[in-house]
Amino acid sequence: MPILPLTAAHWPAVRAIYAEGMATGTATFATEPPTWEAWDTGHLTSCRLVATDETGQVLGWAALSPVSGRCVYAGVAEVSVYVGAAARGRGVGLALMKALVTESEQKGLWTLQAGIFPENTASVRLHEAVGFRQVGRRERIGQLRGVWHDTLLLERRSAVVGTANTAGA
Repeated sequence: MPILPLTAAHWPAVRAIYAEGMATGTATFATEPPTWEAWDTGHLTSCRLVATDETGQVLGWAALSPVSGRCVYAGVAEVSVYVGAAARGRGVGLALMKALVTESEQKGLWTLQAGIFPENTASVRLHEAVGFRQVGRRERIGQLRGVWHDTLLLERRSAVVGTANTAGA
């Protein structure tokens, strides 16, 4: 399955997949997809990917958001990954995550993190499959439709970026 850079042209499909994830109640605290402009502003300009089928239909997407504007955190980003309901269980998420990890390291990112609802076991397993580990649980960190939820904090440290061998990178 082709993995391509996510562009504004993909936004209608990306937005629809994002809305499907929101509808599950276990993917995000957000309840409405943002506009393209808001989404675009909130994500890094690199490390934005879509997986498509042979006809070009978007099956899923992944992107990174900065965790802080402080320069010391320039190599740390937060992962978003969503797979369309019709494409789940077909390896789309894994293909996206592998490509996202590769591109993030090429761009000099040393830590990827994710906040995942504990109930979203498929997402937890997906992240663990590409080297993420659980580093904590944030209890009652936010509300979704008036109900408090925990999130698991997972992170992946690069073995090639940010190590002693790449101290200046």
